[in-house]
Amino acid sequence: MIAGVLLAAGRSSRMGSPKALARAGGESFAARGIRGLWSACDRVVVVLGADAPRIRRAIEREFEALVGAGLLARELAHTRAGQNGHLEAAFVVNRAGLAAALRGRPEAVLVLPVDHPGVGERTIDDLTRVMLGALAACPNDAERARFSYALVPRYRRHRGHPLALSPALARAVARDAAAANLSDAVRRNARLVGYLDVTDAGVVRNRNTPRD
Repeated sequence: MIAGVLLAAGRSSRMGSPKALARAGGESFAARGIRGLWSACDRVVVVLGADAPRIRRAIEREFEALVGAGLLARELAHTRAGQNGHLEAAFVVNRAGLAAALRGRPEAVLVLPVDHPGVGERTIDDLTRVMLGALAACPNDAERARFSYALVPRYRRHRGHPLALSPALARAVARDAAAANLSDAVRRNARLVGYLDVTDAGVVRNRNTPRD
């Protein structure tokens, strides 16, 4: 099982409204992030902060509309075919996100900020494939359980998102209350950081304002 975490708890002060509900390509940033993560993840945890109940209701209504319009047919077909197992999106608040994702004992965790709605599914799939390959290369289960590894996409030498985390690193990050943010927690706890060069400019496009 692969778990995804969509980070949507920011204040969105520069956007002027919740980033999770901002629109791109006819969908909210949240819907694009969830659907992108679903390309590789069986479960997606959406981390909400301020105004969480209203944002959750809006996202749920959007997915109801997508289902009604037949726009989730591919994702639902993957579920029926057993390719994604069980598609789910859970909603939690703030630091509980990684802990919630880890409850299912995932093989890997992908963490995507909601303000990167342009990340392509191929990038997410490639990060997952490379992370699973690195974990499979560990000589035994004990080493795999300790392997604290982060995989970062890189576009034209610029680091981006989403991050792929091994379970050991995800657990360490979830416990690290002293870290200033996710990047700081990864730096403090990763035993190894790898980079995957991609052609997807969406990994470095952070949309903070309506003009971005």
